[in-house]
Amino acid sequence: MELRHLRYFVMVAEERHFTRAAARLNMQQPPLSQQIRALEDELGFELFKRHPKGVDLTTGGAVFLEEAKAILARVTDGARRAARVAGGVEGTLSIGFTSSAAAHPLIPRVIRAYRERYPAVAITLDEGNAAGRLTERASAGQLEVGILRAPVSRPAGIEFHRLLVEELLLVLPIGHPVLTDYPDAVDLLAVRDEPFILVRRPGAPGMYANLLHACQAAGFEPRVAFEVERMLTNVSLVAAGEGISVVPASMRDIHRESVVYRRIVGARPRLVAPLTLVCREFNQSPALQNFIALARRLAKEYRAQQLED
Repeated sequence: MELRHLRYFVMVAEERHFTRAAARLNMQQPPLSQQIRALEDELGFELFKRHPKGVDLTTGGAVFLEEAKAILARVTDGARRAARVAGGVEGTLSIGFTSSAAAHPLIPRVIRAYRERYPAVAITLDEGNAAGRLTERASAGQLEVGILRAPVSRPAGIEFHRLLVEELLLVLPIGHPVLTDYPDAVDLLAVRDEPFILVRRPGAPGMYANLLHACQAAGFEPRVAFEVERMLTNVSLVAAGEGISVVPASMRDIHRESVVYRRIVGARPRLVAPLTLVCREFNQSPALQNFIALARRLAKEYRAQQLED
């Protein structure tokens, strides 16, 4: 039994006449009658009672008509939904992110714009504090895209999309003595004796390692007083007077009543915080492709806006 047989049957049932049904189907009446006979033989019962003025449905034919219409409707709906999924306007998208990446204003802007543009795509969000773990999960297909700062590994089959790069700022408690000599920007060497509060290496090893290298290039080993899970925590500890820290510039409005943010000079390499998407290179869903394209476009607009400001 083929779908065309069901369509032929439904057309004859609607017209109650083989010749009129054949005309609507753009075929000759004899082949149509033969197809209906073949369908009846396959089913094992008559679908129609023939008479000089046309046909009437049998009892079994009336029941089969309901089922045939339902089957054809499901096929049509399935094809339509499959086309929407293939176009990325329907489906699912799993997103993982680190807290520091999600704190950047671009990320909620991207997710909100994506929801508005593709409301039929079901998004799942999952926070993780380790950039490496997000990369591993993307590589294993456990999530489709990760949003993180600096990549910590580059396994085969994984691609990274750098959306933007912002500078790292020094965070100090309000009234810190170093601000007397450095009111606008602080030389890295000036904080060589300060206790640092940093995100744990597994969470942000790229930025962590860059800071260590910069301190060593300046001639000192930083004294790490605390290692925390998230950047929001280290700012809170700075506000409590437990030490100093560095965070991406986009976080400079956190605890402004208790801390100050200053640019860092004298750091080699330059201390920056990228914002990066990570995903598998192969078999990307259309929903993911649309997300990447939208994120890249909004990131470009964001960078242009920052240059204007």
